[in-house]
Amino acid sequence: MTISIEEIRKDFPILDSGIIYLDSAATSLTPEPVLNAIQGYYRNYNANVGRGVHRLTQIASQKYEDAHMQVAKFIGAKPQEIIFTKNTTEGINMVASGIGLKKGDKVVFSLLEHHSNLLPWIRAKNKLGVELEVVKPNVIPEDRDKTKCMLEISDFDEVIDERTKIVAITHVSNALGVMLPVKEISRLCRENNSLLLVDAAQSVPHIPLDVKEIGCDFLAFSGHKMLGPTGIGGLVVKEELMKEIEPLTVGGGAVEDASFVDYSLIGTYERFESGTPNIAGAIGLSAAVGYLERIGMEKVKAQEEKLGTQLIEGLREIEQIEIYGGGSEAFELGRRIGTVSFNVKGMNPNDVALRLDREAAIIVRSGHHCCIPLMKYLGLDAEGTVRASVYLYNTEEEVERFLEIVGLISKG
Repeated sequence: MTISIEEIRKDFPILDSGIIYLDSAATSLTPEPVLNAIQGYYRNYNANVGRGVHRLTQIASQKYEDAHMQVAKFIGAKPQEIIFTKNTTEGINMVASGIGLKKGDKVVFSLLEHHSNLLPWIRAKNKLGVELEVVKPNVIPEDRDKTKCMLEISDFDEVIDERTKIVAITHVSNALGVMLPVKEISRLCRENNSLLLVDAAQSVPHIPLDVKEIGCDFLAFSGHKMLGPTGIGGLVVKEELMKEIEPLTVGGGAVEDASFVDYSLIGTYERFESGTPNIAGAIGLSAAVGYLERIGMEKVKAQEEKLGTQLIEGLREIEQIEIYGGGSEAFELGRRIGTVSFNVKGMNPNDVALRLDREAAIIVRSGHHCCIPLMKYLGLDAEGTVRASVYLYNTEEEVERFLEIVGLISKG
Protein backbone atom coordinates (compact mmCIF):
# COMPACT_ATOMS: atom_id res chain seq x y z
CA MET A 1 0.00 0.00 0.00
CA THR A 2 1.40 3.38 -1.04
CA ILE A 3 0.69 6.32 1.25
CA SER A 4 1.72 9.83 0.23
CA ILE A 5 3.40 12.18 2.68
CA GLU A 6 0.29 14.38 2.56
CA GLU A 7 -1.89 11.45 3.63
CA ILE A 8 0.55 10.49 6.38
CA ARG A 9 0.60 14.00 7.81
CA LYS A 10 -3.20 13.99 8.13
CA ASP A 11 -2.76 11.34 10.83
CA PHE A 12 -0.62 13.71 12.93
CA PRO A 13 -2.80 16.72 13.78
CA ILE A 14 -0.09 18.09 16.09
CA LEU A 15 1.71 19.14 12.90
CA ASP A 16 -1.19 21.49 12.09
CA SER A 17 0.00 23.71 14.94
CA GLY A 18 2.84 24.95 12.73
CA ILE A 19 5.72 23.12 14.38
CA ILE A 20 8.50 21.41 12.45
CA TYR A 21 9.18 18.28 14.47
CA LEU A 22 12.78 17.07 14.18
CA ASP A 23 13.09 15.19 17.48
CA SER A 24 11.80 11.72 16.60
CA ALA A 25 15.01 10.09 17.86
CA ALA A 26 13.81 11.06 21.34
CA THR A 27 10.08 10.42 20.90
CA SER A 28 8.16 10.01 17.66
CA LEU A 29 4.74 11.53 17.12
CA THR A 30 1.68 9.29 17.51
CA PRO A 31 -0.79 8.90 14.62
CA GLU A 32 -4.56 8.87 14.98
CA PRO A 33 -5.00 5.12 14.27
CA VAL A 34 -2.77 4.35 17.28
CA LEU A 35 -4.67 6.76 19.51
CA ASN A 36 -7.95 5.22 18.34
CA ALA A 37 -6.71 1.71 19.19
CA ILE A 38 -5.76 2.80 22.71
CA GLN A 39 -9.05 4.59 23.26
CA GLY A 40 -10.92 1.60 21.86
CA TYR A 41 -9.51 -0.58 24.63
CA TYR A 42 -10.59 1.78 27.41
CA ARG A 43 -13.97 2.53 25.86
CA ASN A 44 -15.05 -0.90 24.69
CA TYR A 45 -13.31 -3.79 26.49
CA ASN A 46 -11.42 -2.40 29.47
CA ALA A 47 -10.45 -5.50 31.44
CA ASN A 48 -7.39 -7.34 32.68
CA VAL A 49 -5.81 -10.10 30.59
CA GLY A 50 -5.69 -13.76 31.57
CA ARG A 51 -7.86 -13.13 34.63
CA GLY A 52 -11.38 -14.44 34.47
CA VAL A 53 -13.70 -15.82 31.79
CA HIS A 54 -16.15 -12.98 31.15
CA ARG A 55 -16.53 -11.46 27.72
CA LEU A 56 -14.47 -8.33 28.30
CA THR A 57 -11.43 -10.15 29.61
CA GLN A 58 -11.66 -12.61 26.72
CA ILE A 59 -11.60 -9.74 24.21
CA ALA A 60 -8.76 -7.96 26.01
CA SER A 61 -6.75 -11.19 26.31
CA GLN A 62 -7.14 -11.93 22.62
CA LYS A 63 -6.12 -8.40 21.64
CA TYR A 64 -3.08 -8.69 23.90
CA GLU A 65 -2.11 -12.02 22.33
CA ASP A 66 -2.63 -10.53 18.87
CA ALA A 67 -0.29 -7.70 19.84
CA HIS A 68 2.45 -10.20 20.72
CA MET A 69 1.99 -11.91 17.37
CA GLN A 70 1.98 -8.73 15.29
CA VAL A 71 4.98 -7.14 16.99
CA ALA A 72 6.91 -10.42 16.80
CA LYS A 73 6.17 -10.78 13.08
CA PHE A 74 7.31 -7.21 12.46
CA ILE A 75 10.85 -8.03 13.61
CA GLY A 76 11.04 -11.66 12.55
CA ALA A 77 10.66 -13.19 16.02
CA LYS A 78 8.34 -15.88 17.35
CA PRO A 79 5.34 -14.64 19.39
CA GLN A 80 6.54 -16.59 22.43
CA GLU A 81 9.90 -14.77 22.24
CA ILE A 82 8.49 -11.25 22.69
CA ILE A 83 8.27 -9.84 26.21
CA PHE A 84 6.46 -6.54 26.61
CA THR A 85 8.45 -4.13 28.75
CA LYS A 86 8.22 -0.48 29.76
CA ASN A 87 10.97 0.48 27.32
CA THR A 88 14.40 -0.46 26.02
CA THR A 89 15.97 0.42 29.37
CA GLU A 90 13.88 -2.13 31.24
CA GLY A 91 14.59 -4.79 28.63
CA ILE A 92 18.35 -4.34 28.92
CA ASN A 93 18.16 -4.37 32.72
CA MET A 94 16.15 -7.61 32.58
CA VAL A 95 18.98 -9.25 30.66
CA ALA A 96 21.79 -7.76 32.75
CA SER A 97 20.20 -8.92 36.00
CA GLY A 98 18.90 -12.24 34.71
CA ILE A 99 21.74 -13.98 32.82
CA GLY A 100 23.64 -14.96 35.95
CA LEU A 101 26.70 -12.75 35.67
CA LYS A 102 29.50 -13.57 38.12
CA LYS A 103 32.95 -12.35 39.04
CA GLY A 104 35.38 -12.65 36.16
CA ASP A 105 32.74 -12.67 33.42
CA LYS A 106 33.59 -10.27 30.62
CA VAL A 107 31.05 -7.84 29.14
CA VAL A 108 31.82 -5.98 25.92
CA PHE A 109 30.06 -2.80 24.82
CA SER A 110 30.96 0.20 22.69
CA LEU A 111 31.81 3.87 22.96
CA LEU A 112 28.48 4.70 21.30
CA GLU A 113 26.17 3.30 23.97
CA HIS A 114 23.21 5.12 25.47
CA HIS A 115 23.36 5.18 29.27
CA SER A 116 20.64 2.50 29.26
CA ASN A 117 23.14 0.05 27.78
CA LEU A 118 25.97 1.27 29.97
CA LEU A 119 24.79 1.73 33.56
CA PRO A 120 23.39 -1.83 34.04
CA TRP A 121 26.80 -3.29 33.16
CA ILE A 122 28.69 -0.80 35.36
CA ARG A 123 26.40 -1.82 38.22
CA ALA A 124 27.25 -5.46 37.51
CA LYS A 125 30.93 -4.60 37.66
CA ASN A 126 30.56 -2.77 40.96
CA LYS A 127 28.36 -5.41 42.61
CA LEU A 128 29.60 -8.66 41.09
CA GLY A 129 33.14 -8.03 39.90
CA VAL A 130 32.29 -8.34 36.22
CA GLU A 131 35.01 -7.15 33.83
CA LEU A 132 34.06 -4.51 31.27
CA GLU A 133 35.71 -3.75 27.95
CA VAL A 134 34.77 -0.76 25.81
CA VAL A 135 35.23 -0.86 22.04
CA LYS A 136 36.39 2.47 20.61
CA PRO A 137 37.30 3.51 17.06
CA ASN A 138 40.74 2.21 16.20
CA VAL A 139 42.29 5.65 15.76
CA ILE A 140 44.61 7.97 17.68
CA PRO A 141 42.37 10.23 19.80
CA GLU A 142 44.31 13.40 18.93
CA ASP A 143 43.87 12.73 15.22
CA ARG A 144 40.34 11.39 15.25
CA ASP A 145 37.97 12.63 12.57
CA LYS A 146 34.97 13.92 14.45
CA THR A 147 32.86 13.66 11.32
CA LYS A 148 33.15 9.84 11.42
CA CYS A 149 33.39 8.05 14.78
CA MET A 150 32.38 4.81 13.05
CA LEU A 151 33.07 1.37 14.51
CA GLU A 152 34.14 -1.50 12.26
CA ILE A 153 34.17 -5.24 12.81
CA SER A 154 37.98 -5.10 13.15
CA ASP A 155 37.51 -3.01 16.31
CA PHE A 156 35.56 -5.90 17.87
CA ASP A 157 37.89 -8.65 16.62
CA GLU A 158 40.45 -7.62 19.22
CA VAL A 159 38.17 -7.76 22.27
CA ILE A 160 35.57 -10.53 21.81
CA ASP A 161 37.11 -13.79 23.00
CA GLU A 162 36.23 -17.02 24.82
CA ARG A 163 36.06 -15.13 28.13
CA THR A 164 33.28 -12.86 26.86
CA LYS A 165 29.97 -13.69 28.52
CA ILE A 166 27.91 -11.15 26.59
CA VAL A 167 28.36 -8.41 24.01
CA ALA A 168 25.84 -5.59 24.55
CA ILE A 169 25.82 -3.08 21.71
CA THR A 170 23.61 -0.50 20.13
CA HIS A 171 22.45 -1.16 16.59
CA VAL A 172 22.31 2.56 15.79
CA SER A 173 23.83 5.36 17.87
CA ASN A 174 21.09 7.58 19.26
CA ALA A 175 23.54 10.49 19.39
CA LEU A 176 25.18 10.19 15.97
CA GLY A 177 22.83 8.09 13.83
CA VAL A 178 25.62 5.72 12.74
CA MET A 179 25.13 1.95 12.57
CA LEU A 180 27.28 -0.80 14.00
CA PRO A 181 28.01 -4.01 12.02
CA VAL A 182 25.75 -6.19 14.19
CA LYS A 183 25.58 -9.18 11.84
CA GLU A 184 29.36 -9.46 11.76
CA ILE A 185 29.53 -8.98 15.52
CA SER A 186 26.98 -11.80 15.86
CA ARG A 187 29.35 -14.08 13.96
CA LEU A 188 32.18 -13.24 16.34
CA CYS A 189 29.92 -13.99 19.30
CA ARG A 190 29.00 -17.41 17.93
CA GLU A 191 32.66 -18.24 17.33
CA ASN A 192 33.43 -17.43 20.96
CA ASN A 193 30.25 -18.90 22.50
CA SER A 194 29.23 -15.44 23.71
CA LEU A 195 25.74 -14.00 24.04
CA LEU A 196 24.69 -10.93 22.02
CA LEU A 197 22.27 -8.23 23.14
CA VAL A 198 21.28 -5.56 20.63
CA ASP A 199 19.84 -2.20 21.68
CA ALA A 200 17.54 -1.63 18.71
CA ALA A 201 15.71 1.45 19.99
CA GLN A 202 16.99 3.48 17.04
CA SER A 203 16.82 0.78 14.36
CA VAL A 204 13.45 -0.95 14.72
CA PRO A 205 11.58 2.31 13.93
CA HIS A 206 13.65 3.19 10.88
CA ILE A 207 14.84 0.17 8.88
CA PRO A 208 13.58 -3.30 7.99
CA LEU A 209 14.86 -5.66 10.69
CA ASP A 210 14.83 -9.42 11.24
CA VAL A 211 16.22 -10.82 14.49
CA LYS A 212 17.00 -14.15 12.81
CA GLU A 213 19.16 -12.43 10.19
CA ILE A 214 20.98 -10.46 12.88
CA GLY A 215 21.55 -13.61 14.88
CA CYS A 216 21.26 -12.00 18.30
CA ASP A 217 20.15 -13.64 21.54
CA PHE A 218 18.38 -10.56 22.91
CA LEU A 219 16.99 -7.45 21.24
CA ALA A 220 15.37 -4.51 23.03
CA PHE A 221 13.33 -1.61 21.63
CA SER A 222 10.82 1.07 22.66
CA GLY A 223 7.33 1.82 21.37
CA HIS A 224 7.51 5.59 21.77
CA LYS A 225 10.21 5.85 19.11
CA MET A 226 8.14 3.97 16.50
CA LEU A 227 4.78 5.81 16.53
CA GLY A 228 3.56 3.95 19.63
CA PRO A 229 2.66 5.19 23.11
CA THR A 230 5.12 5.77 25.92
CA GLY A 231 5.57 3.14 28.62
CA ILE A 232 5.66 0.14 26.27
CA GLY A 233 8.56 -1.64 24.62
CA GLY A 234 9.75 -5.07 23.69
CA LEU A 235 12.50 -7.52 24.56
CA VAL A 236 13.19 -10.49 22.32
CA VAL A 237 14.65 -13.45 24.17
CA LYS A 238 15.66 -16.41 22.01
CA GLU A 239 13.24 -19.23 22.77
CA GLU A 240 15.86 -21.68 24.03
CA LEU A 241 17.12 -19.09 26.54
CA MET A 242 13.73 -18.27 28.07
CA LYS A 243 14.02 -20.65 31.01
CA GLU A 244 17.66 -19.72 31.66
CA ILE A 245 16.93 -16.05 32.36
CA GLU A 246 15.84 -15.05 35.86
CA PRO A 247 12.89 -12.61 35.64
CA LEU A 248 13.34 -9.12 37.05
CA THR A 249 10.06 -9.50 38.96
CA VAL A 250 7.78 -12.40 39.89
CA GLY A 251 4.11 -12.38 40.78
CA GLY A 252 0.60 -12.80 39.40
CA GLY A 253 0.23 -14.19 35.89
CA ALA A 254 3.77 -15.60 35.76
CA VAL A 255 3.32 -18.95 37.50
CA GLU A 256 2.09 -22.41 36.64
CA ASP A 257 1.90 -23.43 40.29
CA ALA A 258 2.67 -21.97 43.73
CA SER A 259 2.73 -23.04 47.36
CA PHE A 260 3.91 -21.49 50.63
CA VAL A 261 7.43 -22.75 49.98
CA ASP A 262 7.99 -22.63 46.21
CA TYR A 263 6.59 -21.74 42.78
CA SER A 264 7.10 -22.77 39.15
CA LEU A 265 7.12 -20.18 36.38
CA ILE A 266 5.43 -20.43 32.99
CA GLY A 267 7.91 -21.38 30.28
CA THR A 268 7.28 -18.58 27.76
CA TYR A 269 7.07 -14.77 27.87
CA GLU A 270 4.44 -14.74 30.66
CA ARG A 271 7.19 -15.59 33.18
CA PHE A 272 8.61 -12.10 32.57
CA GLU A 273 5.30 -10.20 32.59
CA SER A 274 4.09 -10.65 36.14
CA GLY A 275 1.37 -8.33 37.38
CA THR A 276 -1.05 -6.40 35.23
CA PRO A 277 0.80 -5.43 32.02
CA ASN A 278 0.42 -2.25 30.00
CA ILE A 279 -2.48 -3.66 28.00
CA ALA A 280 -3.44 -0.42 26.28
CA GLY A 281 0.22 0.22 25.50
CA ALA A 282 0.63 -3.19 23.89
CA ILE A 283 -2.49 -2.65 21.79
CA GLY A 284 -1.17 0.78 20.81
CA LEU A 285 2.22 -0.66 19.89
CA SER A 286 0.51 -3.28 17.77
CA ALA A 287 -1.42 -0.53 15.98
CA ALA A 288 1.84 1.38 15.42
CA VAL A 289 3.43 -1.71 13.91
CA GLY A 290 0.41 -2.14 11.66
CA TYR A 291 0.72 1.49 10.56
CA LEU A 292 4.40 1.05 9.67
CA GLU A 293 3.66 -2.20 7.85
CA ARG A 294 0.99 -0.54 5.72
CA ILE A 295 3.49 2.09 4.63
CA GLY A 296 6.34 -0.41 4.28
CA MET A 297 9.64 -0.19 6.11
CA GLU A 298 11.59 0.03 2.85
CA LYS A 299 9.61 3.18 2.04
CA VAL A 300 10.23 4.55 5.53
CA LYS A 301 13.95 3.90 5.09
CA ALA A 302 14.03 5.51 1.63
CA GLN A 303 12.19 8.63 2.80
CA GLU A 304 14.54 9.00 5.72
CA GLU A 305 17.64 8.56 3.56
CA LYS A 306 16.42 11.26 1.18
CA LEU A 307 15.72 13.74 3.98
CA GLY A 308 18.85 12.77 5.91
CA THR A 309 21.04 13.36 2.87
CA GLN A 310 19.42 16.76 2.34
CA LEU A 311 19.95 17.58 6.00
CA ILE A 312 23.63 16.61 6.12
CA GLU A 313 24.61 18.15 2.79
CA GLY A 314 22.80 21.37 3.70
CA LEU A 315 24.60 21.60 7.05
CA ARG A 316 27.92 20.99 5.32
CA GLU A 317 27.39 24.14 3.27
CA ILE A 318 27.14 26.30 6.40
CA GLU A 319 30.62 27.46 7.31
CA GLN A 320 30.20 27.55 11.10
CA ILE A 321 28.78 24.02 11.41
CA GLU A 322 30.62 20.98 12.69
CA ILE A 323 28.86 17.62 12.12
CA TYR A 324 29.47 14.52 14.26
CA GLY A 325 28.88 11.04 12.85
CA GLY A 326 29.10 9.61 9.34
CA GLY A 327 28.26 11.85 6.41
CA SER A 328 25.58 11.27 3.79
CA GLU A 329 27.82 8.73 2.03
CA ALA A 330 27.13 6.41 4.98
CA PHE A 331 23.55 6.01 3.70
CA GLU A 332 24.88 4.29 0.58
CA LEU A 333 26.84 1.90 2.80
CA GLY A 334 23.75 1.12 4.91
CA ARG A 335 25.53 2.58 7.94
CA ARG A 336 23.32 5.46 9.17
CA ILE A 337 19.80 6.78 9.73
CA GLY A 338 18.46 10.33 9.52
CA THR A 339 19.67 11.43 12.95
CA VAL A 340 22.31 14.15 12.75
CA SER A 341 24.35 15.74 15.56
CA PHE A 342 26.05 19.07 14.97
CA ASN A 343 27.20 22.26 16.63
CA VAL A 344 27.38 25.89 15.58
CA LYS A 345 30.94 26.94 16.39
CA GLY A 346 31.09 29.29 19.34
CA MET A 347 27.50 28.64 20.43
CA ASN A 348 26.00 26.52 23.19
CA PRO A 349 23.81 23.77 21.66
CA ASN A 350 20.99 24.56 24.09
CA ASP A 351 20.97 28.16 22.88
CA VAL A 352 20.79 26.97 19.28
CA ALA A 353 17.88 24.63 20.08
CA LEU A 354 16.01 27.42 21.90
CA ARG A 355 16.45 29.81 19.00
CA LEU A 356 15.22 27.20 16.52
CA ASP A 357 12.08 26.80 18.64
CA ARG A 358 11.45 30.48 19.33
CA GLU A 359 12.24 31.81 15.87
CA ALA A 360 10.72 29.09 13.69
CA ALA A 361 8.89 26.53 15.90
CA ILE A 362 11.51 23.92 14.97
CA ILE A 363 11.78 21.16 17.57
CA VAL A 364 15.21 19.52 18.05
CA ARG A 365 17.13 17.92 20.92
CA SER A 366 20.24 19.38 22.54
CA GLY A 367 22.64 18.22 25.22
CA HIS A 368 24.47 14.95 25.91
CA HIS A 369 21.72 12.63 24.57
CA CYS A 370 22.33 10.23 27.48
CA CYS A 371 25.78 9.52 26.02
CA ILE A 372 28.18 11.36 28.32
CA PRO A 373 31.20 9.03 27.70
CA LEU A 374 30.82 9.54 23.93
CA MET A 375 30.52 13.31 24.37
CA LYS A 376 33.69 13.30 26.51
CA TYR A 377 35.50 11.36 23.78
CA LEU A 378 34.47 14.02 21.27
CA GLY A 379 35.55 16.79 23.63
CA LEU A 380 31.95 17.92 24.10
CA ASP A 381 31.33 16.92 27.70
CA ALA A 382 30.58 20.49 28.78
CA GLU A 383 27.73 21.08 26.35
CA GLY A 384 26.97 18.18 23.99
CA THR A 385 25.42 18.75 20.56
CA VAL A 386 22.32 19.80 18.72
CA ARG A 387 20.52 16.77 17.28
CA ALA A 388 18.01 16.87 14.44
CA SER A 389 16.22 13.66 13.49
CA VAL A 390 13.81 13.09 10.60
CA TYR A 391 11.07 10.50 10.25
CA LEU A 392 8.36 9.42 7.85
CA TYR A 393 6.13 12.50 8.41
CA ASN A 394 8.82 15.08 7.64
CA THR A 395 9.12 16.89 4.31
CA GLU A 396 11.86 18.39 2.16
CA GLU A 397 10.33 21.82 2.75
CA GLU A 398 10.71 21.37 6.51
CA VAL A 399 14.36 20.40 6.18
CA GLU A 400 14.96 23.38 3.91
CA ARG A 401 13.37 25.70 6.47
CA PHE A 402 15.51 24.17 9.20
CA LEU A 403 18.68 24.74 7.18
CA GLU A 404 17.66 28.31 6.47
CA ILE A 405 17.20 29.12 10.17
CA VAL A 406 20.41 27.34 11.20
CA GLY A 407 22.23 29.40 8.58
CA LEU A 408 20.84 32.62 10.08
CA ILE A 409 21.69 31.52 13.62
CA SER A 410 25.26 30.71 12.57
CA LYS A 411 25.73 34.33 11.50
CA GLY A 412 25.05 35.54 15.04
